[in-house]
Amino acid sequence: MDLRVGVAGAGAMGRNHARIYELLDGVRLEGVYDVDCDRAEAVAADFGGKAVSSLEALSDCCEAVSVTVPTNRHAAIGGQLLRQGTHILVEKPIASSEEEAEKLVQLAATTGKVLQVGHVERFNPVLRHLENRLNRPKFIEAHRLSPFPNRSLDIGVVLDLMIHDLEIILRLVTSPLVHIDAVGVPVLTSHEDIANARLRFENGCVANVTASRISPDRMRKIRVFQENCYLSLDYQEQNGKVFWTESGDIQTAEVEIDRSEPLMAELSAFVDAVRGHEGPAVTGPQGAAALETALRITRIIHDG
Repeated sequence: MDLRVGVAGAGAMGRNHARIYELLDGVRLEGVYDVDCDRAEAVAADFGGKAVSSLEALSDCCEAVSVTVPTNRHAAIGGQLLRQGTHILVEKPIASSEEEAEKLVQLAATTGKVLQVGHVERFNPVLRHLENRLNRPKFIEAHRLSPFPNRSLDIGVVLDLMIHDLEIILRLVTSPLVHIDAVGVPVLTSHEDIANARLRFENGCVANVTASRISPDRMRKIRVFQENCYLSLDYQEQNGKVFWTESGDIQTAEVEIDRSEPLMAELSAFVDAVRGHEGPAVTGPQGAAALETALRITRIIHDG
C-alpha cells in the first residue's frame, strides 16, 4: 500500500519536496497545504494530490508531511501535525529557538511519531565518501556561498546556509565544542548576510566556516586535514581530490563519487523511517544541536 504524504508550505522548497514525492515508488502525494491557496493549488496541479485548506485536513489525508514553511512557523505547524498523529520532516533549521526545538523533540517522543530534520547535505554522496575516509580530523574548512536568494529572509545566513556545515562538522568531530569566534555583517537585509565562524573542539580540532548569500557565484566546498591526508571535496559538483604522502612523495588522486540527488535520498530515508525500517537519518536532537551552535554564533555576531 502506498504511503500517503503531504507538504505543508508550497513555496520553492515545498515544490521541490512535492516533485520528489511524485517520483518515489510506493509513495503518493495526497495533500498540499499553504496559507496561499493559489500556491497550494498550483503545486497539487503539477505533482498530484489535492490542495487542502487546513492542517487538520492535511493530517486527515496524509500519514507523513514535509514541513517547508518559513522557519518561524516550524514549531507551531510541526507541533500541530505531531499532535494530530502525523509523522513530520521539518526543514532546517528545526526551529527558531532552542526552546521551540526542545518542545518538538519532546512532542515527537511523546506521540511516538517520526521527527526528521531536513539537513539535506547529510545525504550528499560527497559526505558519505568523506566519512569513509575520516580519521581524527585536525582542521576543517568549509565555504558555502550563494547569490542573494530572495527567500528565507526571516533569518540570517548562519541559520539559512552555515547551519548545513555546522551540522556536518558536529557529526564529523566527535568531541565537545569548547570555543567559538564569529564575525558577520548585514548587507542587503537586517540580518547577517555574510559570516565567518571559527570553532575549537576539546580534542584540538579547529573548523573555519564561511557562509555568504551575497556572492556572485555559488560554492559548497569542504576541506579536511588529518594525519597524512588532505581531502578537498565539492558538494555542488560532487567531486574532489585526496592528497597524501607515500615514501616521502605527495600523491594525488581524483575522488570517485557516485552522483545522486541528495533531496531524493533524504525523502527516501524519511519514508523508510515512517515505515519503521530504520530511525530518522537526522534526528530531532541532532537538528537541535546544530541549531544551538548556529544561535551561539549569531549571538556572538550580534553582540559584537
